[in-house]
Amino acid sequence: MNKNEFRILLVDDEPDILEFVGYNLMREGYQVEKAESGKLAIRLAREFLPHLVILDVMMPGMDGMETCTTLLAMEELKNPLIAFLTARGEDYSQIAGFEAGADDYITKPIKPRILLSRIQALLRRYKDQVTEEPASDIVETTDFVIDKAKYVVIRDGNEISLPKKEFELLWFLVSSPNKVVTRDDIFSSVWGNDVIVGDRTIDVHIRRIRERLGIDSIKTVKGVGYKFEEK
Repeated sequence: MNKNEFRILLVDDEPDILEFVGYNLMREGYQVEKAESGKLAIRLAREFLPHLVILDVMMPGMDGMETCTTLLAMEELKNPLIAFLTARGEDYSQIAGFEAGADDYITKPIKPRILLSRIQALLRRYKDQVTEEPASDIVETTDFVIDKAKYVVIRDGNEISLPKKEFELLWFLVSSPNKVVTRDDIFSSVWGNDVIVGDRTIDVHIRRIRERLGIDSIKTVKGVGYKFEEK
């Protein structure tokens, strides 16, 4: 896909941010729509069908976290990329953003060229995903079945929906059973080398996966990474 084929929805309650970031994106050749609220973003998304949504966190009414989870639940969009662009730089806010399903978390202020570089990296990942060779969308383990096409985990006959990054992390581990994967490998494969996240991000995601699924098959290998043990 070329730049002019990518659709980006920019959501922020500050008109100056919409104008400034929107201008830089359009100058690069991207198709851009802008929304000043989460509710308007939801309405626009149904028609615009963005590949990437850039979201502020702190917005009145429907905030960025709620907007993110609503967008990802929309069947019409087929799991768009989500990047938060916000002044909230605390670790707990970043973790909450990734918990909501974000692919990147970018803190303001940021120079336009750096922002464009982060966006290009995200869209390269999207392009790679849609052009890669098709593989099996279903993996069965002793305790559960993971369906990548539907983004659900089935355990004891019940469908369990995980936040986007938790699902992708689980899929990555399950795809290499009984193999130790390093933290660097996880960051690279699940978040991408261009995405900067806090050191605790992986640990929090692993803990939540264990709790949501009620499993103990994801083992911590101290000082190295994690391993999915298949019985």
